[in-house]
Amino acid sequence: MTLLEQLAIKHAIFLAPMAGVSTPELAAEVSNQGAFGSLGLGSNTPETARQQILKTQSLTDQPFQVNFFCHQSKALNDQVAQQWIEYLTPQFQKYGTLPPKQLHNIYPSFLDNDDFLNVVLETKPKAVSFHFGIPHAHQIQALKKAGILTMVSATNLAEAKAIEAAGIDIIIAQGIEAGGHRGIFNESFDSSIKTADLVQLLKQHTQLPIIAAGGIMSGQHAKVLLDLGADAVQLGTAFVQCKTSNANTAYRQALFNQPITQITASISGRPARGLINHWHMQIDTPNRPPVATYPYCYDLAKQLNAIASKQGDYGFGAFWAGSNVAEIREMTAPDLINQLVLEMNMH
Repeated sequence: MTLLEQLAIKHAIFLAPMAGVSTPELAAEVSNQGAFGSLGLGSNTPETARQQILKTQSLTDQPFQVNFFCHQSKALNDQVAQQWIEYLTPQFQKYGTLPPKQLHNIYPSFLDNDDFLNVVLETKPKAVSFHFGIPHAHQIQALKKAGILTMVSATNLAEAKAIEAAGIDIIIAQGIEAGGHRGIFNESFDSSIKTADLVQLLKQHTQLPIIAAGGIMSGQHAKVLLDLGADAVQLGTAFVQCKTSNANTAYRQALFNQPITQITASISGRPARGLINHWHMQIDTPNRPPVATYPYCYDLAKQLNAIASKQGDYGFGAFWAGSNVAEIREMTAPDLINQLVLEMNMH
């Protein structure tokens, strides 16, 4: 059985599950066009996650995936946190305010309890994918028993081997070109492998289907990776500009105006690739102190961005984007899928 048959989809194109940007409307549009829609639910509560899944199911009878974060929840190191707050204090002062004294854990992990698992078991989407790590064995078993396919992001061969050993169904090969958060399991090192190299490596050393993710903006890009052995491709950045995404106006404009991206951990506490802005130019100086723990760090970044945005400065936005963002095109999701399919079939 091919991967497309397994997922009951027509095109080997996945919408990347982008937390904060994905919407039920965008997921449904992609799925209704024969590709694989998705919901990034990592920043949701179990209740809002349930609502998003039900809303998507009301808009499409086609399969889609949902995505959660599997980070190892760490206690906040107060000393590091205070140092980080102090470091960002001058930025807050520029907008006539002071930073919060306390940082909050705004994104729970799928590993922390079974609340998200229960939502998935109740709503039964076709597949569920995970970022930053692998769910607990009992969670994987429960999903298997329910007939829900499982996928996990790998950024190197060691992670892919661990994913395969855990009994996961599909590997998402996330190359260094990918926009947004690196799926690295261990924050202290990143293998930084290019998507094309990672696909070849995983093809040689693992047996599972492979979804190529990172830097894919056209059918030509997709075809290269499919020819290297990927079973499907996953695109995120290309879809952020779609009318049905949740991206704000400043983010949409930046996608077309700023062609250069960089990875920083200053926004969330974990490395993530986004459009060059204040974070990369003003915060990531050589003498920058260690960042606060993920996702506490993100709490501070979001507050700074909210304050700056109110005064018309959007340079602290988390404008996630992949390294080939310069090739972005203004299109609706259905038109983009059709265009990608056309380009993938060109000889």
